Amino acid sequence: MPAARRVSDYRIEPFDLRLFAAVLELGTITAAAEAMSLSLAAASARLKALETLVGTRLLERSKTGALPTAAGRALARHAQRVLVELESLHVEMASFAGGLRGTVRVLCNTAALSEALPPRLGRFLAAHPDIDIELQEASSAAVLDALRRGVADLGIAADHVDPSGLDARPWLADQLVALMPARHGDQPVAAVRYVELLEQPFVGLPRDSGLSRFLLQQASRAGRVPQHRVRVGNFDAMVPIVAAGVGVAVMPLSAARRRQDASVRIVPLADAWARRRLLVCTGAMGEEMPAVRLLRDALMEMRELSEGDADGLGARKPAS
Repeated sequence: MPAARRVSDYRIEPFDLRLFAAVLELGTITAAAEAMSLSLAAASARLKALETLVGTRLLERSKTGALPTAAGRALARHAQRVLVELESLHVEMASFAGGLRGTVRVLCNTAALSEALPPRLGRFLAAHPDIDIELQEASSAAVLDALRRGVADLGIAADHVDPSGLDARPWLADQLVALMPARHGDQPVAAVRYVELLEQPFVGLPRDSGLSRFLLQQASRAGRVPQHRVRVGNFDAMVPIVAAGVGVAVMPLSAARRRQDASVRIVPLADAWARRRLLVCTGAMGEEMPAVRLLRDALMEMRELSEGDADGLGARKPAS
């Protein structure tokens, strides 16, 4: 019984895949050979070698042309996908080789992704058309872990996590507040502790969002689990549900202010962990990439919204 072949045994040349695809497209080996600038003998030899390599016949040859066998049709499906990916690879690598492009892998927490980052990224990308961004949300702890493992180039995390070993630069203020329904006769509340909110049902983000994980961690420290009536995809969707009296929500102050109207009120969280600062972090690998340094420096320059957002809450009275 012959030994099973290993994946490494199949050293198929991309040129032979193109030749095989040309035979199927044009119908004859002669036409495919001409299209690939080969002699008929050379094309036939390469196709024979390909069949020997995969261990089965790929073409049924006749005087009128060549048709794929069942194995040939299977190879054709894979060949098309491989050739498309190779073409994409060549195009992208050519742009890098010419010094034209760079891709920055960015991970950030919920507050940054939903509020602070998009307008600043828009300005950066418009100013740097040759730099692309791969953006993904994660908890602050996961952001820093990804940077340390080299699977992210730049991260934005809250300062409640330890950024040791990374270049971490204070960026924007990020205060978490409670969004509550505004009822007639409610008295203004200076602040509320998160554990007090746990007495009420919640309107929250998906359970795998960075903010949801962080709030669950804070509740667990008090021996509690938040009761969620509903989870929605973004802060905009929270507001009408909170306004209807279904429950309370926790979100960044900037998000609450932009969505506040007479139907809801903003109440600061009294917990120390609710007043924090976002950090722009890079790892050793990111420091070596010009595109990463450009993005980091641009974000540090775009801090005009940073100081007033959290510090001005006390000057605003909750809507009644």
